[in-house]
Amino acid sequence: MRRDVFQAIADPTRRNIINLIAHQTLNLNAVAEKFDISRPAISKHIKILTQCGLIIIKKEGRERYCEAKLDKLNEVAEWIEQYRIFWETKLDALDNFLKTNQND
Repeated sequence: MRRDVFQAIADPTRRNIINLIAHQTLNLNAVAEKFDISRPAISKHIKILTQCGLIIIKKEGRERYCEAKLDKLNEVAEWIEQYRIFWETKLDALDNFLKTNQND
């Protein structure tokens, strides 16, 4: 199954994992300890985040560490930006309309 960054951030647990490892690289056990869900569930979320390119797993000895690669979030920012511009234009037009018709 092809996954994308939008699917990754759709889930609140995955957003929390991203936020957690954005500040520091953590091993899988340290990530799992921060959540009240099972270790297999965390592993599934980590797998999805890895498939989406938001994190990478680095092996150091027997440990596996999660490291954030947040440049993929630019896709989300670009998608949102088009709608911000759209609505900003519409609201500016409404503001201009109200100002010009205020004295009528």
